[in-house]
Amino acid sequence: MIALPGAEPHLTEAEAEQVFGAILDGEPSEEEIARFLTDLSNRGETADEIAGAALALRARLIPIEAPEGAIDVCGTGGDGHHTLNVSTAVSLVVAACGVPVAKHGNRAASSKSGAADTLEALGLDMEAAGRTAEKTLTEIGICFLFAKNHHPAMARIQPIRQRLGRRTIFNLMGPLSNPARVTRQLIGIARPAYVPIYAGAKARLGSDWTMIVSGDEGLDELSLAGGNEVAIVRGHDYEMSRVDAAHADLPHAPIEAIRGGDAIHNAKALKSLLAGAPGPYRDAVCLNAAGALLVAGATSDWREGATRAAEALDSGDAEALLDRWIAMAA
Repeated sequence: MIALPGAEPHLTEAEAEQVFGAILDGEPSEEEIARFLTDLSNRGETADEIAGAALALRARLIPIEAPEGAIDVCGTGGDGHHTLNVSTAVSLVVAACGVPVAKHGNRAASSKSGAADTLEALGLDMEAAGRTAEKTLTEIGICFLFAKNHHPAMARIQPIRQRLGRRTIFNLMGPLSNPARVTRQLIGIARPAYVPIYAGAKARLGSDWTMIVSGDEGLDELSLAGGNEVAIVRGHDYEMSRVDAAHADLPHAPIEAIRGGDAIHNAKALKSLLAGAPGPYRDAVCLNAAGALLVAGATSDWREGATRAAEALDSGDAEALLDRWIAMAA
């Protein structure tokens, strides 16, 4: 049985893969795991540690087949802002634009409503959505890959995460371990200063095109409030840049304007959005959808992407897609 190390020294990628393999295989006690995760988070995870941990999780996942060009849109969570479910809405909008979206997500660990919670409140049967994931992804261009269905090794970890009630390296591992093995992603992380570190981890793992973003306020998605740190990962390299709402001809708005609540509250807001409701929630979705469409190679710039996202909402295509998805997963 492996003994978990302290926060120092930093682990190499290979060491991290071994340590997290042991954690996922249930070797250390829950108390040891909680202590290790807390110490690691307090110290700050390195690119090698994040990449190694993701490799351990990838080695234990249950995969699905995905159509060529499928992408994922997700945030790491743990930002503490309790916003509406932006990436869930973006997934519907981008899929309505013709880009297959293999949405990877979970229930809330440290927020009020995760993607699974909100989709369930909208009427999506989570168990059926899991069973039909490959079918819906192929036929209508969207699926929800519920983490518990594809990462059985996480069953023991989830209660520990919920008990800790704070972000840990597992927030960072999830987006790097999509069961559809997508090679194009829009990933939001909750720490702007961590964007280059996370980009380094993603670069170690390889990527066709991944955009890693973080709002200056610590938002785990592209923020309307101010600027955003952005890393573009292509292959095994990355470049840093800055983006704000003006790049997509969208207005700025404070985070409070998209503050969410529980699953029922967030589901109601998402339904209104799909029905054409204007406002900051729509603008935040259009901004993030523009980033996702760029990653997918479906648009050439931010303005065009935001316009296409707005059209998917105004035409009713995104709303119709959700209705069809719910019907197929009934």
